[in-house]
Amino acid sequence: MRWHYPGLYTVQEPQEGSGVPLFVDSPHSGRDYPADFGSRLSLTDLRAAEDSYMDRVAARAPLAGGVGLWAHFPRAYIDVNRTEADIDPALLAEPWPTPLAPGDKTAMGIGLIRRVTVPGKAIYDRALSVAEVERRIARFHRPYLSAVERGLAKLVRHHGRAVHLNVHSMKSVGNAATPDGAVRRPDVVLGDRFGTSCAPALTALVGEVLAAAGLSVVVNDPYAGAALLARFGAPDQDRHGLQIELNRGLYMTEDTGDVTDGLAELIGVMDGVFETVSERLADPEWPM
Repeated sequence: MRWHYPGLYTVQEPQEGSGVPLFVDSPHSGRDYPADFGSRLSLTDLRAAEDSYMDRVAARAPLAGGVGLWAHFPRAYIDVNRTEADIDPALLAEPWPTPLAPGDKTAMGIGLIRRVTVPGKAIYDRALSVAEVERRIARFHRPYLSAVERGLAKLVRHHGRAVHLNVHSMKSVGNAATPDGAVRRPDVVLGDRFGTSCAPALTALVGEVLAAAGLSVVVNDPYAGAALLARFGAPDQDRHGLQIELNRGLYMTEDTGDVTDGLAELIGVMDGVFETVSERLADPEWPM
């Protein structure tokens, strides 16, 4: 079954009766740019902020009996992996009506409303009104988080638990707007918020599958998981959340955005992750 909300997100479920408690989402691969964006940058520059093609990965989850969710709107417009209060007041034309809590990512220009796509590429040549930021939160941020909440709650109701794989991509080399700076990255970074968002067994299993496919895997460095895992990853409530960051150099030419033959290979590897997790979920005691 498939629910498609143009410009917002798509949810795809497996056939009735074939499901397992697996939920896979891609919050940052959207490329439907709203008409009211008002950015100074070209579309090519804006797309540098996308987790390009990760929607194709999330869309495969139902083949393993899971649920797939992927955003259509772009991260450069509003980032659902940040909290509503994670706003840089310097971006605003007027004071925000409630207290703000800008974090480290906002200081680097990549908070709820991004200041840059990459260092040196400012998104706006204007200040944003409170009203337009509030509209983005109401029309995009909250509905996406509600979709994740509903999806996980449904799995917990039906199965007693849920495993949430939060899929992203990352630049092959960091920059001044990333936690690690200009450092070459491994093939995959798994983030479990230092063991707090999921059982260690989930992190270990996914890491083993990826390593067996010949990929280099690091845990929690430089990405340990952000607002989505903080909100929804609760092992004590049988919700296990793991972030998966895939190196863009594996599947695309980063300076042009062109897909390489590596995308099909990477999708095959991720199919193996979903299938292995699905099989392991047949054990009612896993993950513990």
